[in-house]
Amino acid sequence: MYRFHDSRVRTDFFMQLQDLTTVLAGNAELKFEFSFGASIDVINRKLTASRFWEKLDEETKEAGLKSDVYLRALGTMKHSDVPTMQSYMKIMQESRLQKFSSQLFALLEDLRLEEIVKRERPGTTAVFQVRKTYFQHFFTQQLASNVIRSRALDELFCLIYLLLLSDRPDPDFSRSNERARKNLEQLKPMLYSVYEAKSTKDITRVCEQISFHLESLYDADSINEYFIFPVGELYAYEKNTLFDELTRTDELVNDDVDEVDKEESEYFDETFSTWHRENKNENRKQNFLQFELEQGTKTSMLGGGVRETEDADQALASIQGSSGESKQQDYSKMEALEQSGMNDQKSGSDYAYGEENTDAVKIIKEAEKPTLSEEELYRDYVAEIERYQRLLANTIKKTLEHKKTNPRKDLLVGRLSKKLLSVVLDENPRIFYKKNEESNEFDAVFTLLVDCSASMVGKMEETRKGIVLFHEVLKQLNIPHAIIGFWEDANEVKEGYQPNYFHIIHSHNDSLYENNGAKILQLEPEEDNRDGFSIRVATEELRKRREKNKFLLVFSDGEPAAAGYDQNGIVDTHLAVSEARKNGIDVIGMFLAEGEIGEKEEFTMQNIYGKERIMVPTVAELPEHFTPLLKKLLLKTI
Repeated sequence: MYRFHDSRVRTDFFMQLQDLTTVLAGNAELKFEFSFGASIDVINRKLTASRFWEKLDEETKEAGLKSDVYLRALGTMKHSDVPTMQSYMKIMQESRLQKFSSQLFALLEDLRLEEIVKRERPGTTAVFQVRKTYFQHFFTQQLASNVIRSRALDELFCLIYLLLLSDRPDPDFSRSNERARKNLEQLKPMLYSVYEAKSTKDITRVCEQISFHLESLYDADSINEYFIFPVGELYAYEKNTLFDELTRTDELVNDDVDEVDKEESEYFDETFSTWHRENKNENRKQNFLQFELEQGTKTSMLGGGVRETEDADQALASIQGSSGESKQQDYSKMEALEQSGMNDQKSGSDYAYGEENTDAVKIIKEAEKPTLSEEELYRDYVAEIERYQRLLANTIKKTLEHKKTNPRKDLLVGRLSKKLLSVVLDENPRIFYKKNEESNEFDAVFTLLVDCSASMVGKMEETRKGIVLFHEVLKQLNIPHAIIGFWEDANEVKEGYQPNYFHIIHSHNDSLYENNGAKILQLEPEEDNRDGFSIRVATEELRKRREKNKFLLVFSDGEPAAAGYDQNGIVDTHLAVSEARKNGIDVIGMFLAEGEIGEKEEFTMQNIYGKERIMVPTVAELPEHFTPLLKKLLLKTI
């Protein structure tokens, strides 16, 4: 579970809403987000649900968010008329009651769409019933509040909702003002016609009548905003419905047709050439690679299936080539960062490091040779954690000795055991044993990622002590390990360029052979943290290792925070952790607090790492918490 704007939302439920969005809308690129209200914005490829639901009880919150998705993905996208909406909003721009008119349309159109969705998908009925029950309670409270505060038009809006959604034919509104009741009575014939509305045009007609009627009765617009207009970037659309926008294709510039003899043509799934006027071939018995060309000649040859959208852009990208450097290249020269970082030659489908990180650039920073003062301070740290190191190393070594000397019993072949009773008792007796032969002690590799964001100020010194313990124990046990600090430089972030630094303190290759533990002291608080991207980079390196047991430990003091990463950072990091675990890597989150661990931090870490997390109340206690964890992981590899 994580908090967004101080509200909790379960990560698994967020992913469920994302899946609902893409499946119901029929478009995998459509992203789900929380926002002020429920809307669909195909131009920016997103569907939003209202944060209004997030502070409610679980049942109401789940039903409310799902109903928002249903209304937009199944309703607005497929059954609302965009040009009619555009015309309505242009007319209402001249009205004094613009906010009221927009909300009135959102309410009445949603009532029409709700009936369509329930008819097409009967399984949604229960969700909409929960939505209705809560809104009846909510608008009853709002009505009382607006009456007390003398918000006349807001009061009337609440009456409209309660009238249309009432379970009784003539609801009692005696607590409202006489003026509001009188105006509502005049509107009833227009409002009741909503139940007969068949299209968006019918709804706008009702809304226009009501708005024009009320302009002569009210001088000021409504104050509260209960619903937002269901379509974002409204004037950017060209087609009739939002669904048309998702599936539209552009016409060819030229309209000439090349006739093809179907009997003389062959079709294979693997194809290698395209036909174009410039390379016309009189002998038409050849193969075709199907592309959508902006200019070219139409052919009667049938492809392997119907092409409705512009997905061929990805295929074209694979043959166009590029002279620019990849954004995933490592840059160890600091003076070349500006030039390399601005390289924006990237494919729209390049989600190797997560969809939220398409502009993130990996920048490698090598640790410098330790200074004399760093060497001296490091020796002090080693002395301070020596008792933890000795205890942990001894425990591991004793376990290894026990494993080596303890024979494997009850085998079908091997040395004959002195206990032969099973020959009499068992049909297939196992009376042999073998002594264990010595082998490599550990088949494991570790990577330690250290959050070097600015919030680590005041914690980094004690954190480094825990990392010293990590390094010294693994070095003593001859286990390769990498220690990497990560951060995003907020000062260098530009459009299309998000520099993410990876400070390599130790790599897997040098952690056992160089006596440079003092490099750990070069870890310092820097800027932001883009955890999902960093975890994917570390995972990429671990996957190349041949060891059987791979561990990734992430030291952090809070939720991810970077440019454009606020809302989806936790979800993206959760996905990065899940991807690493699917690749056989054990990922453990180490949370570093400044005293008592808050509920917010607990839920954040739970959503990202699940049960595989360690919550450390103060960094001074880090060795005490880190020691049993490391022991558990090492024993797992034996």
